[in-house]
Parts: sequence; C-alpha cells; structure tokens
Amino acid sequence: MLSIIIPARNETDNLEDIVNYFKKNLFNLDFEVLVINDFSEDDTFDKAKKIFEKEKNFKVFNNEKKGLGGAINLGIEKSIGDKVSIMMADLSDDAKDLIKYNKILENKNIDAVLGSRFMKDSIVTDYPIQKLILNRIFNFIVGILFWNKYNDYTNAFKIYKKQALKDVMPLVSESFNIFLEIPLKIISRNYSYEIIPINWNGRKKGKAKFKIKELRSKYLFTLIYCFIEKNLLNMKK
Repeated sequence: MLSIIIPARNETDNLEDIVNYFKKNLFNLDFEVLVINDFSEDDTFDKAKKIFEKEKNFKVFNNEKKGLGGAINLGIEKSIGDKVSIMMADLSDDAKDLIKYNKILENKNIDAVLGSRFMKDSIVTDYPIQKLILNRIFNFIVGILFWNKYNDYTNAFKIYKKQALKDVMPLVSESFNIFLEIPLKIISRNYSYEIIPINWNGRKKGKAKFKIKELRSKYLFTLIYCFIEKNLLNMKK
C-alpha cells in the first residue's frame, strides 16, 4: 500500500479538492491519504473529519507536536503502507509523478525515489522568483557539502520505503527543514535511491506557510546536524 502524508494548517479551502484529486488520479492504486492537522486556526480538522467519513482511503489526525516535523513524524507513525510519500495540501505536486514514484519502488529494489523540479524534463510554473533564487543557491551549497549531484533536497515531494524512514529516525527537525533532513539522511547512510524529473505548480488556494526569514536558522541547523552525522558515520567505517 501507498501512504500519502499531507500536513495541513489552515487548509479548509483545499480539503474537497484533495479528496477529488486523489480519487480521480489514483483510482487504480491501493492507497491511503493521511491529513495531519497542524494546529489549524480554522475548521480544517472538523471539516476534514466530516468529508472523510464516507471516504475509506482518507484519514485525519491532529498533530501532537506543533510544526511540520511533528506532523511528518505522526504521519509516518500512523501510516500502514510499505511506501510513504509526502505531499503538500496546496496540491502543487503532480499525481502523475506520484504514480511514477510508486511504480519505480514496486519494480526496483531501492529505498527511495527523489524527485527534482530542476531537471531537463521538469515543468515548473508560478514559482516566486526570490524563493527560486534562494532555493537554487541553497541546494547548490548542499550538493557541494554532501558531494552529491541531486539538486532538489528541500522539496517535500519524494517517496520512501517505510522501513527506510523508520531506520533513519528520529527525525529532529521541527519545521520545513524536515524535508531537507530526510533525503540527507537517506543519502548519507547510503540507502539506494533513484532521481527523476517531476513537475510543480504554484498554489491556487490559501496562503503559503513558508517564511524564508523565519526558517533560515532552522535550515542551517539541519544542514550542520546532517553534515556532522555524515562525517561521524564515515569515521566509523
């Protein structure tokens, strides 16, 4: 089974779209969608609970520790699939890419598929220019530090064997930096993975939660933490 974890804070406007999107695109897959309500100030949880009552593939849980880190950890814990993908509630990721992810993990003996929005065949629309520039600079630096050609570490949308995720826990990042921590641990610990091009579209409803100024120190913490861990692991070899 494929488990799809969707962290959600104040995403009441996107809930019906989430259900329709996955039912339309994943009708021939064995899947579950776990929406993790991250201390929303609107009716995200109550509305999701009501909508999901008649949907066997959809579940909603209240986050126990505020922040994306807590939401992702809870989602992994509650998931029942042997494959786990993380997607965002704004539906910026492409379900066709999710199907590709799932097929690769089913047919190849690897632990993860790491999608990149910045490969030759990728299609990206409505990406804010300031965020794009900072993204490219930061991912370039990460690639140098970890001596790896992958170029989209910070994007949430990837897929992992659940066992690989359990092996790299605990996940210590509290916010968006958890999306950096997971692939860096997968790469540093020599889990097997494949890189493929993926598509991305800008948010259509609701407000983006990503705040560059507020997250700089968190990303720096995760980068240093994973770099130190990588070197300690190399020293033990």
